[in-house]
Amino acid sequence: MNFRHVFLRHLTAALYCGIAIAQTPTAQTAYDPNKTFAPLTLPDPVNSYRAGNGAPGPDYWQNTADYEIHANLDTTGKQLSATEVLTYTNNSPTPLPSLWMQVEQNSYRKDARANAAGGRGRTQFTEGMVFDSVEVETTGGRTAKVDYVVSDTRVQLRLAQPLKAKGQVKLHIAYHYAIPGTWGNRTSWGMSKKAEIYDMAQWYPRMAVYDDLRGWDTEPFIGSEFYLEYGHFDYFVTAPANMMLVGSGELKNPQDVLTKAQIDRLAQARASDKTVMIRTPEEVDSPASRPKASGTLTWHFHMDNTRDVAFSASSAFVIDAARINLPDGKTSLAMSAYPPESAGEEAWGQSTAVMKHAVEQFSKKWFPYPYPAAINVAGFSTGMEYPGIVFDGIPDKGKQLFWISAHEIGHTWFPMIVGSNERRNAFMDEGFNTFIDIFESDEFEGGKFGPKRDSEYSAGGEPADTILKVLNNAAAPSILTRADGFTGALTHPVSYFKAAYGLTLLREQILGPERFDWAFRKYIQDWAFKHPSPSDFFREMESEGGEDLAYFWRGWFLNNWTLDMAVKDAQYVKGDFKQGVTITIANLGQLVLPNTVQVTFGDSSTTRVRLPAETWLNKGTYAFTLDSTQPVVTITLDPDHVIPDNDRVNDVLKK
Repeated sequence: MNFRHVFLRHLTAALYCGIAIAQTPTAQTAYDPNKTFAPLTLPDPVNSYRAGNGAPGPDYWQNTADYEIHANLDTTGKQLSATEVLTYTNNSPTPLPSLWMQVEQNSYRKDARANAAGGRGRTQFTEGMVFDSVEVETTGGRTAKVDYVVSDTRVQLRLAQPLKAKGQVKLHIAYHYAIPGTWGNRTSWGMSKKAEIYDMAQWYPRMAVYDDLRGWDTEPFIGSEFYLEYGHFDYFVTAPANMMLVGSGELKNPQDVLTKAQIDRLAQARASDKTVMIRTPEEVDSPASRPKASGTLTWHFHMDNTRDVAFSASSAFVIDAARINLPDGKTSLAMSAYPPESAGEEAWGQSTAVMKHAVEQFSKKWFPYPYPAAINVAGFSTGMEYPGIVFDGIPDKGKQLFWISAHEIGHTWFPMIVGSNERRNAFMDEGFNTFIDIFESDEFEGGKFGPKRDSEYSAGGEPADTILKVLNNAAAPSILTRADGFTGALTHPVSYFKAAYGLTLLREQILGPERFDWAFRKYIQDWAFKHPSPSDFFREMESEGGEDLAYFWRGWFLNNWTLDMAVKDAQYVKGDFKQGVTITIANLGQLVLPNTVQVTFGDSSTTRVRLPAETWLNKGTYAFTLDSTQPVVTITLDPDHVIPDNDRVNDVLKK
């Protein structure tokens, strides 16, 4: 939501006489400054791994996981089978007697925890991920079986010998699973008008994160996102020859899977700021658009320094692409894959232009895009993001396609580049990304689809007012609630919108854009391809922003406190408006934010006084005298409605 959008108000001049402008006294404030401004101890302590300035410490470490996967997509049996060679490096200072992996396909089992906790009402199930073999490589390239225990969406591998600190192990895993239909949500197959589309995610056993905060982080997959290690990926997918595949990373063997015309068009797209058709809607039915008419083809993709990969496959894909211009003269490739029914200038015909613009703007403003391609896919696993590829909806068009596409590729920055723990801290994923969406909505084609309005904010309320639905809700949890702990009705308002609005308040009302942008960019740079915690973010914004923000973290992020400031009184000095006016402001809620007082005079002139957060450091009321020579008509708090004041009635004092 574009919380930077200022709603200007015309203040109606009122008749005046004397000083009869004091309103009825407000009830005694319940505000306790000692509670708001108490010293704040953040959850994760400072040590040699995580520094006091919020950056990684001198001894920071994280483990790495490199994958080589050979998969077969069986479209007849609706099954994926694969072999995986996983090279895991233990950079930690401790030996590891066991390894934990994530197997999210088990969330489709009938006995999965997700069925009880996620509440998706699933009525169709699979056997989950079935292991055909799990082995560890020993001396001389030989392998030996590994004992393992499956627990819901996790599997523990129990090593015969602990993996030494700074040591490395190579695992060999063979597995298969039934691909869920459209009920699969984040990964699925479904039928477009012409052919099936397969959106393949969570499709291989993935290493859980072992970090300095908890050791193995084994939160089960209930439905809310991921937390994964970084590494290098080589993956090979064998699929029917009539299918087109797009996947995370770079296609390494175009000569084997594309026609000569498609290779030439792809080269043209890499040099073009305009969208170039790689495979047109008219070519979808043409056998000539594939290198061979029958059998299978194997697609090879490679991606460096990523925490995950995903891919999509369909014989119905129309594909187009264009160059992405990055800082320092570097480039990437924007690409879209969609069925013919999604084509059209107002529909998926604009997808690549959206992807190109969003990646270029996010790269310029925050951190350069690090991957060889940014791909948008129209399929059935809509509104989901993975490194270098996002899944959106077949019928999307216009502003909906823009907002969803820009938001999903924005997740490249949070949490694909800045690798926060989505399962525990959804706000560092969805909230931060919703925040950077604001600027993209402002900038795309001159704000054509801005200001941004998300569904929860479409009822006509102003930005600062609509968040009151959360602040006034006694059942609303704090932003730091575990991702799966939100109820459906509060997930977006709290983890997306309240979190995004928090960053907007921090940028626009507390630090100012110059200090905020510097600090936020440094946070991204320091934690690129690493694992920050909320404490790291809080410390870095304070240290680089140059402000003690404990009151704001406590009120906005750690609690769901309410803001309510009121114009309590106004008296002319010695009863004479020509000698000035003394204005008394009361802070009635526990939340504190900087605020603005606007005074409108009888000659229609106005003046503004800024009240910093420290106004309320040791008191609940504040009186100040304003030099003036005109009668006062109106005194207004927060005249532009940029902060979420709980009671707008007591914000205005009139004659």
